Amino acid sequence: MDFTHLDNSGNIAMVDVSGKPGTLRTARASGYILMQPETIELLTRDALPKGNVLTTAKLAGIMAAKNTAHLIPLCHQLNLSWADIVFDVQKERIAIVATVKTKESTGVEMEALTAVSVAALTIYDMCKAVDKTMEIGSITLENKTGGKSHESDGYRPKTSILVLSDSVSSGRAVDRSGQLLREGFEASGCLVGEVRVIADNQEEIISVIDEWTGKGVELIITTGGTGLGPRDVTVDALLPKFSRKLTGIEQALFNWGQGKIKTAMLSRLAAGMVGSSMVICLPGSSGAVSDALEVLVPAIFHAFAMIKGEGHS
Repeated sequence: MDFTHLDNSGNIAMVDVSGKPGTLRTARASGYILMQPETIELLTRDALPKGNVLTTAKLAGIMAAKNTAHLIPLCHQLNLSWADIVFDVQKERIAIVATVKTKESTGVEMEALTAVSVAALTIYDMCKAVDKTMEIGSITLENKTGGKSHESDGYRPKTSILVLSDSVSSGRAVDRSGQLLREGFEASGCLVGEVRVIADNQEEIISVIDEWTGKGVELIITTGGTGLGPRDVTVDALLPKFSRKLTGIEQALFNWGQGKIKTAMLSRLAAGMVGSSMVICLPGSSGAVSDALEVLVPAIFHAFAMIKGEGHS
């Protein structure tokens, strides 16, 4: 696999997450600190010289989570929605669990791990005057949700991609958007049966969609023909065929595109069902296609469980 913290020359580099939508992301990390039973007894009675150990350690851990980007060089600065630390005081150890949440473009696992680490170090600092045997251990990430690593399993639809372009179909230009879509959906686990390029022609568009829906293609992505030009006819061809419009998908794509470039408001992208096949019409630019992949993958795949009657997860 590629190392995302290295550039093409092998130098360290911060990962650019500006092209990723913000989503709810959580992480839970845990660890422990071993100590003498006598130290545990003093701690539970608030009888240690430096005062209330666990309250101080909890505040330290939360502060550490909020300041992780200042401690770990290549971490992103995140607005945390919530951070909490729970202690389980046992006979010879204190177990520590930190949970962190955000609605950002990258995960919070480092924040959770840092919270556990600093909470444990704070306990160590506050108890070291009476216990020289303490040991911090087993700091680990227990769970994370959100982003592409979440929902990595599950059903993947049979997919085909239709590129609408007079210039590409005539050989005057090279297809980039269709290949980006193929790579993106294949990387997410989809079987992409075909990437076909045709001219901007309503009758031919309808013919291909009818062919693919008849063959059981479950997800059809079109790229091109969604603008305001006289040859932009993709949406005009397909809207009458939709038995259901998928306005949520349209809104998500519109919102993400308009947040990056104002001219996205001029696009007439569309999404709907043609029989049991889902059809999503995207603009033709490679930038718009890359943005769409960020929005659609992997969230769109849950729709196919719903289509099959499996309900909401």
